[in-house]
Amino acid sequence: MMRHLAHNQDEAVKQKPSNDWKVIRSLLPYLWAFKARVILALSCLIAAKVANLGVPILLKELVDAMALPAGIEMLVVVPAALVVAYGILRLSASLFTELRELLFSRVTESAVRTVALQVFEHLHGLSLRFHLSRQTGGMTRDVERGTRGIQSLISYSLYSILPTLVELGLVLGYFIWAYNFSFAVITFFALIIYVIFTVKVTEWRAQYRRKMNDLDSKAHQRAIDSLINFETVKYFGNEGYEARRYDENLKRYREAAIQSQRSLALLNIGQQTIIATGLILILWQATMGVANGNMTIGDLVLVNVLMIQLYIPLNFLGVIYREIKQALTDMDRMFSLLETDQEIADSPTAQNLIIRDQTRGPQVSFEGVGFSYEPNRVILNDLSFDILPGQTTAVVGHSGAGKSTLARLLFRFYDVNSGAIKLDHQNIKDLKQITLRQAIGIVPQDTVLFNDTIAYNIAYGQPGASQLEIEAAAKSAQIHDFIMSLPDAYKTSVGERGLKLSGGEKQRVAIARTLLKNPSVLIFDEATSALDSETERAIQKELIALAQNRTTLIITHRLSTVIHAHQILVMDGGKIIERGTHDTLLSLQGRYAEMWRVQQSQIELIS
Repeated sequence: MMRHLAHNQDEAVKQKPSNDWKVIRSLLPYLWAFKARVILALSCLIAAKVANLGVPILLKELVDAMALPAGIEMLVVVPAALVVAYGILRLSASLFTELRELLFSRVTESAVRTVALQVFEHLHGLSLRFHLSRQTGGMTRDVERGTRGIQSLISYSLYSILPTLVELGLVLGYFIWAYNFSFAVITFFALIIYVIFTVKVTEWRAQYRRKMNDLDSKAHQRAIDSLINFETVKYFGNEGYEARRYDENLKRYREAAIQSQRSLALLNIGQQTIIATGLILILWQATMGVANGNMTIGDLVLVNVLMIQLYIPLNFLGVIYREIKQALTDMDRMFSLLETDQEIADSPTAQNLIIRDQTRGPQVSFEGVGFSYEPNRVILNDLSFDILPGQTTAVVGHSGAGKSTLARLLFRFYDVNSGAIKLDHQNIKDLKQITLRQAIGIVPQDTVLFNDTIAYNIAYGQPGASQLEIEAAAKSAQIHDFIMSLPDAYKTSVGERGLKLSGGEKQRVAIARTLLKNPSVLIFDEATSALDSETERAIQKELIALAQNRTTLIITHRLSTVIHAHQILVMDGGKIIERGTHDTLLSLQGRYAEMWRVQQSQIELIS
């Protein structure tokens, strides 16, 4: 169901037309934060184009000077100052261009950094429901393309579109001032037709780009998903099946790429036809002007150089427009992540968690809690219980009874549908999530580690912890000796998701990480399920010692690990059907006593 919802959400994003101006407005504040640099860069841009326009004008003067009657001395005909000015203008155009790029590079990179950081932080702020319903590979690809899109948009607009517009304005103004309106009119209308044709054809071609983009994301998602589940693929011998699935998307991507290339050829031919027509008309006008004596040879050269100088960047207008549209589309997808509502967000009046007795931990209260992941499937139904400060409560029951959901709700990964969860009589909805989660430590059933060293993964419980503190936590988790037996000891890499370690080793690293965090509330969600009996007994003693003077919630199906608990809750169908100590529940001869007899008989059979 979750994957189906995710698919629909992704399709909705793909089908939604991107709001280009909205995306640009979203980006502008990040650029305007460096307004002094932006203004200086734009000033350099204009200066570069003025110098660029002056180069062919000086060339015209040189050509006309060379056309004077023979016999006049060359130093008079071609003044040295004119040649020097020509060189200075050429150098100035390059210098101002480089200065513009140098000034704006910090603006671009700072904007990319700020946006990427905001998206990263926002993604971490989104609910667990959001992350379970999205494929991480595709989402990270959206962020990657979005940040790259910012660079592309700024690069193409500042270094191609804006300079071309400035140069166009200068050329049209010069034509009107120096010659007549016909030159400006031909140039203007040729450019208008060129731009309209380019935009229309590029818009038509966009369907192929979008298709290529989507197929690229799907292929990437399938590759990532397959490689992450490397062991599962090997277990079932499905390497060929995975390769075929991946190749299906690559084949479709190839067809879309070929269609895109064909349409590009049509675009290029049309553009060159329009440019050639404009050049012919302009040069014919200039030629007639020379023939009539209204223009000089230098004027003919000047008009030709100006038109070529103006049309050279236009040759790439189709590519630039397409890339800008693609950049805007990619940025739209990234900014849409920023606009995704935080389902679980701190209220404006949220307060820090206050624990009355730091030496024992807070009281945890579930008061009439009702919860469901989906409307038609109730997980918890009017659930109420208290965990007193410094005491241990165990929750047992069959799979699907709702045990692990208690931990997710306590961490506020989801909000309850009804009732309330309180720590020391403070509703967790009224607390800042960061202070709530700092007070709670968990050893989960499925331990996923970062692709880093063992030391890094243990220290994650308390970033900045010393090596001595890391080793002390590892010793308490009964894993120090194992770590020291490795060639690289604590610097050993655990691999992707910790796959280089066994299940039991990963779980002991998770225990050490939680021990290092030293929280006021402890949650053990099947914390020793992946351990052998001997190691489990050793760690069980450490966990019991750790739970002293801490509020502790143990979620398990192995009853032998919770006989010491102050309170045991037996859950079934989202409700508590029995509660009491180990001895009390055995005397009731109910569900707990039945589970105990079954597990004890299994232990006897094994031994």
